[in-house]
Amino acid sequence: MAQGAGRTIGQVVGVAGLAVAVALFLSVAAVRHGFFDLQVYYGALRHWVHDGGEIYDYLRPFTQYGFTYPPFAALVMLPMAYLPWTAAIVVSVTASVVVTAVLFHWLIDPISRRAGWTRWFALAVALCLAAAYEPMRETVNFGQVNMLLLFLVAVDLLRLLPGGSRWAGVGIGLATAIKLTPGIFIVYLLVTGRWRAAVTAMGAAAAATVFAGALFPDASREFWTEALWNTNRVGELAFVSNQSLRGVVARLNPEEPSTLAWLALVVVTLALWVWRSRAAAAAGDEATGLALTGAVMCLVSPVTWVHHLVWLLPALILLVDNGMAAPARSRRRRTLLVAAAVAYAFLISRIVWAWERDFTGIDGFLGSNTYVWISLALLAFLPVRPPSVRAPAEAVVTAGAARPGGLDGRAGAGPGGLDGRAHTGVVPLN
Repeated sequence: MAQGAGRTIGQVVGVAGLAVAVALFLSVAAVRHGFFDLQVYYGALRHWVHDGGEIYDYLRPFTQYGFTYPPFAALVMLPMAYLPWTAAIVVSVTASVVVTAVLFHWLIDPISRRAGWTRWFALAVALCLAAAYEPMRETVNFGQVNMLLLFLVAVDLLRLLPGGSRWAGVGIGLATAIKLTPGIFIVYLLVTGRWRAAVTAMGAAAAATVFAGALFPDASREFWTEALWNTNRVGELAFVSNQSLRGVVARLNPEEPSTLAWLALVVVTLALWVWRSRAAAAAGDEATGLALTGAVMCLVSPVTWVHHLVWLLPALILLVDNGMAAPARSRRRRTLLVAAAVAYAFLISRIVWAWERDFTGIDGFLGSNTYVWISLALLAFLPVRPPSVRAPAEAVVTAGAARPGGLDGRAGAGPGGLDGRAHTGVVPLN
């Protein structure tokens, strides 16, 4: 009894100390963006609902930034138009924090069991570390929707809700209808042979899009014919916050970035992703499939602002999970845990901003693309976990999916084997 109480007190003190350290770090390192993106959503929705204007015609005063998401996203965000500004901030922050806590509870649980930590302690430590993570703090400071989309996709792929296999694909489809980039997870379902889930995802995305189009025909027509193709609404490709392969190529020659070079890099990167994803599917390791696809999405998207790199969080957590699953004092454990610590350290450091104004030279090429190199390393080297390494409950759920006629009825397996932007507050919205 006394020993258990002493352990609990020690954990409480440890979490409190970590929280204070993170708060001090954020007071120095975090950039305040004043919920810039949320202001754009809020202003566009109120312009649409209360002023009778078109949502895609709205630009935030004195900027070039307007609403960039599909009409279904506008439908989901519509209640915001009827809230006071302060209430909209509270809803945005609360939603991001809640879905992050739930997602972390699912992903961290295997680590806490292996390490013998109490679940609340592991979750509290993870949330403190997440608060310091630059993409996460940028997501919150901008009022972005990244964690909500990651949550939808993770719930779907990992079948985290009762009867999840029956609804496989719905979460991915809805996330795609809200913002187009999660559509790469539909491709993931296809390349790993989950045909029924892929068809369900495409059907859900199409149904949500058609429903929004029926409700808002003018807005839908404007988005699909004009707003979607207006690249000026997004921002400069060479801007250092663009941590994608397109950003790497653009920073080599900002005046005339080579589309051919970018496409060649994308093809090679996608080939690597297909091979590694099929290996993960062959092992029934859906969590690693989620992590690999999140990493490749960040790499191949034309624009990946720093805040989009929350999609790397599953990969970082799985690095720690793999490390803790390795034998104590083994070289493998040290390598994986050091890799996770180094990647995390860079991703809280704002290091790319040292080359915000001048990314020329070898140091500029290496430094301004630091987060791209981390994404590539995670895509190439994140271990695929065999059932013996995964948590028992997770292994039972995903083992059925790896067999012909498994939980989602897919065919057999393939080959074996997650923004800091301008300090001025004028930001490329996406």
